[in-house]
Amino acid sequence: MQSDFGPAPERPFDAPWQAQAFAMTVALHDQGVFSWPEWTAALSEVLADDDGAAYYECWLAALETLLDQKLGTTDAQRAALAQAWRRAAEATPHGHPILLENDPHTCRARP
Repeated sequence: MQSDFGPAPERPFDAPWQAQAFAMTVALHDQGVFSWPEWTAALSEVLADDDGAAYYECWLAALETLLDQKLGTTDAQRAALAQAWRRAAEATPHGHPILLENDPHTCRARP
C-alpha cells in the first residue's frame, strides 16, 4: 500500500506489547479518559527528548504520564500492580487465564 508518506510498513509493531499499548491508548481515549489533543501533547513531550529509536517506549511513557495526571496514579502504585500481576502469573497453572486474584499476596475476604 502506498500513501503520501511512502509505503506502509509490513509490520507496524515489533512486539506484542507495542500493539497492546496502542490498543490500550485507543480504548482509554474511547472511554473518555483523555482527548486526542491531550494524548498528542503527552506523546510529543516525551518524543522531543528521543531520537525515535524507542518509539513505543516513548508511547508507553507518555501513556503512564497522562494516566498519572488524569487518574492520580503514582509510580509506586504502578510498580505494586506490576508485581502483583507477576506473582499472579507465577501462581497460575499453565493454560489457565492469569487473574489478579491469583496473586498469593492479595488479601481476599473469605465468606
